[in-house]
Amino acid sequence: VVIVVVVVALIVVVLTGVVVVVVKVVVVVVVEEVVVVLVAVVVVLLVIVVLVKSLADFTAFWRHQGLFST
Repeated sequence: VVIVVVVVALIVVVLTGVVVVVVKVVVVVVVEEVVVVLVAVVVVLLVIVVLVKSLADFTAFWRHQGLFST
């Protein structure tokens, strides 16, 4: 009886450990993916903002020069 209890306890401990490890790995992978995606989105947004601002400054400059009739 004692041996069975010990074996069952060991199995439970091992399964719990495996589940914990799997959950940790999944969380880490998901978090990393999310972080990578967020960084990519922020970078793209920054690039778009910079490009739009540059374009606006550029057109304003040329408009100031009187080359654009609009």
